[in-house]
Amino acid sequence: MDFDSTTFPLRPAWTEIDLGRLRNNLRLIRRDLPKRVKLLAVVKDEAYGHGALDVARIALEEGAWGFGLSTLEEAMSLREAGIAAPLLLLGERQEAELPWCVEHDLTVCVNEPHAVRKLARIAAAHGKRVPVHVKIHTGMSRYGVRWDEALPLIEQICSEKSLLLEGAMTHFAQSDETDKTFVNLQFSRFNEVLRALEQRKIPVKLRHTCNSGGFLDLPQAHLDMVRVGILLYGVFPSSVCRRIPGIEPVMSVKARIAAIQKLKPGEVVGYGMRYTAPTERRIAILPIGYGDGFPRVRNQGGALIHGQCAPLIGGIAMDAIMVDITDIPEAKMWDEAVIMGQQGSQEITVHDMAKLKNSVSYDVLTNWRLRLRRKSVNGLARATRELETVSAK
Repeated sequence: MDFDSTTFPLRPAWTEIDLGRLRNNLRLIRRDLPKRVKLLAVVKDEAYGHGALDVARIALEEGAWGFGLSTLEEAMSLREAGIAAPLLLLGERQEAELPWCVEHDLTVCVNEPHAVRKLARIAAAHGKRVPVHVKIHTGMSRYGVRWDEALPLIEQICSEKSLLLEGAMTHFAQSDETDKTFVNLQFSRFNEVLRALEQRKIPVKLRHTCNSGGFLDLPQAHLDMVRVGILLYGVFPSSVCRRIPGIEPVMSVKARIAAIQKLKPGEVVGYGMRYTAPTERRIAILPIGYGDGFPRVRNQGGALIHGQCAPLIGGIAMDAIMVDITDIPEAKMWDEAVIMGQQGSQEITVHDMAKLKNSVSYDVLTNWRLRLRRKSVNGLARATRELETVSAK
């Protein structure tokens, strides 16, 4: 069944993705980068919940070189949808994944000798010379080969005729903080490896270290390519990193008022009776809850209705939150409420939601559940602007 058809009654709660803002963010990021520096758009986890295919198509139109992903399934979804650009699979691959990567021209990180040998044999069997990237662990202690043990592995890669050392990369642990001491140490370690490669006349086409924080604050580390993730979606990775004017959040979360209740003094609200009405109150029930990814809080946060903040009261349920609309008399059934995003001059940011969740903005974006319909808007922004330009001429 086509649940997105015009005849099917869709749930009155959704995430809204402003593709016009996404496009503008990409243009601002691309403009901020030197022309020689490539942009790898990170679209793992459904582009941080924004919809990987829509993001990928717009990113390619705006000059992205390729895409960073985490799982084979993510990469295959883009390939099957016709995305032919380079797809870099971050992290490690199981041996069973390698034939798929070779067959579908996926670029992998190879960080240990067995994977190098296995990938080389598969590539040779397909008659291909496969580009690979090597991840240099410079202090984050996650994926990769240690910086002081990397040369033998790189030399092994170069000895395999069916492999091409296309990239060398590392990942910064704290690029978006004021104190750059550790990130500078990491960059120094990475440069040790690069100098050793130069001495051995081993070419590397793509040297890349920067995530969003590094792109913003470490221009000396841009090298050949930057890997930008959360900034594409209009969210700055920290409160202290550099700002680019004009970057705006792409995702909003919305719902419609599904019920209105009138409370008398002393009446309670929700599971656990966590709120007691001090006076006569008027409350709205919004059909969204912790089952959709809303933080499981009590008497914290709120929603924007008619441009005003309606405070959340009581404990939220799996499918419902209650907000106080006593001071918003114009609020009525099926009015739109903004759970995260802007309405009028007011805004509930992803960082506000992260505080409620006692977590980080990345967690908030990626944890809105798929049962919240994803609705894309302003997808024709580029075509409209181009038409206006032609008309002006």
